[in-house]
Amino acid sequence: MLVRIVRMTFQEDKLPDFHTIFDNSKYKIRAFPGNHHLELLRDPDQPNVRMTYSLWESADALEAYRQSELFRATWAATKVLFSDRAVAFSGESLEKISISG
Repeated sequence: MLVRIVRMTFQEDKLPDFHTIFDNSKYKIRAFPGNHHLELLRDPDQPNVRMTYSLWESADALEAYRQSELFRATWAATKVLFSDRAVAFSGESLEKISISG
């Protein structure tokens, strides 16, 4: 499983625009082949920062999404709203810890 985190810093007056874009694409992204989870996060200390946390079947599944028209259109509309460059991280899950009770 591949974990992908994308940190985006927006122009403060553009946050409503981003939320509209996200609302219009989130179910399509979640339904994309190989996607297992999609979550939108807010930085508690920086109100104009949002992060997406997603789980992908593999690096190939993420790359297929990144080459899709869905990603291209969504990213093109999103990146013009940034006040700073986005930062993305990917990592492979090594161990998931659960507590049985």
